[in-house]
Amino acid sequence: MVNNPLTRAWFALLGLSLGSALLTMMPVSPAVMGGGILLLALIKARVILARYLDLAHSPSWLSGFTMVLTGFALVIFGLYLI
Repeated sequence: MVNNPLTRAWFALLGLSLGSALLTMMPVSPAVMGGGILLLALIKARVILARYLDLAHSPSWLSGFTMVLTGFALVIFGLYLI
């Protein structure tokens, strides 16, 4: 199949984007939709950090960026719910 990690990351990002587009068409509450889209965006950011910026070889930097992005996403979601 596809052995190149950048190509696999690109397909993962494509699938996550498709998932967020499909989520907008589902009949769910706005809070669930907003949380789902934000979660998918957080996963996409981690894929970009790990594969495209090559932080997969530096786990401490990857986990640091992930914690900061997760905190930022939680603040955004909290503000969205207000």
